[in-house]
Amino acid sequence: MLRFIEQMAEEAIRKAQREGAFNDLEGAGRPLEYEDDSMIPPDLRMAYKILKNANCLPPELEARKEINTALELLAGMQDEQERYRQMQKLNLMISRLNARTGRRLDMEQHDEYYRNLLERMSAAKTRQSA
Repeated sequence: MLRFIEQMAEEAIRKAQREGAFNDLEGAGRPLEYEDDSMIPPDLRMAYKILKNANCLPPELEARKEINTALELLAGMQDEQERYRQMQKLNLMISRLNARTGRRLDMEQHDEYYRNLLERMSAAKTRQSA
């Protein structure tokens, strides 16, 4: 049965060649561009290649991209209440990513900024309630 399918496929390819279906293909005559995928685990390479060809990021990278965008928005905000809401959203996004990947997202470079912001917000709330 398998041999029959192979023969049918070969015949279909020969027929397409005779009819010129493979003439003027995109990239004809140019060398193939090989990508270094040695850093991707072998069992994920095909899936990552499919995502890349579809112009999609793997879910972990998409989440990191959204987190970085949220951090940039947070850095430019002036309104303390809006900053607090953005920080809550950012914490939720990080928690979801950590739960999905099973490891902690390395956000230490932003920890000091986060602590300072919390201190400022606490001081502002104290002043408002006084």
